[in-house]
Amino acid sequence: MMMARPDAPRDPLTPSAARQVLGLVGWLAVTVVAAALGGLASAAAGSFYAQLSRPDWAPPAAIFGPVWSMLYLMMGLAAWLVWRERGWRGAPAALALFCVQLVANALWTWLFFAWRLGLWSLIDIVVLWALIVGTIIGFWRVRTLAALLLLPYLAWVSFAAALTLAVWRLNPRLLG
Repeated sequence: MMMARPDAPRDPLTPSAARQVLGLVGWLAVTVVAAALGGLASAAAGSFYAQLSRPDWAPPAAIFGPVWSMLYLMMGLAAWLVWRERGWRGAPAALALFCVQLVANALWTWLFFAWRLGLWSLIDIVVLWALIVGTIIGFWRVRTLAALLLLPYLAWVSFAAALTLAVWRLNPRLLG
């Protein structure tokens, strides 16, 4: 077994353990910030959701929090894996798409729950879906596991898009 000499130059592309931990914390923090910004708009979401006519297949409000918590964790891990593999310089498009989709993600909550704009929330979630697909493709090219971690998110947003359309159509007065 060869031991690295203390004076041997380090590979600048290999992040130190401390940098990896900070990167993980950073990417998780970015996703938590997006979740929190969306959460601000959903403070009264439970009572508003209860007022809405919903299709029979709509989940109860209590499901959303745990599902989104797990999805945000997986999203942060996925971004960190890509960053860890290539950094910003090695995967600028994929990581930028990730950040843009977080903005669209947070915006949906404001459009739907705070501003009650059904059509705009539907447009936003379709754009979000496309951004997630783009992010998955970009992540796949860097780290397959990172892309796979985003597949449940894509599935949930696909379901949420169908639910958004159905709820908007059932509630034209509440979601103008």
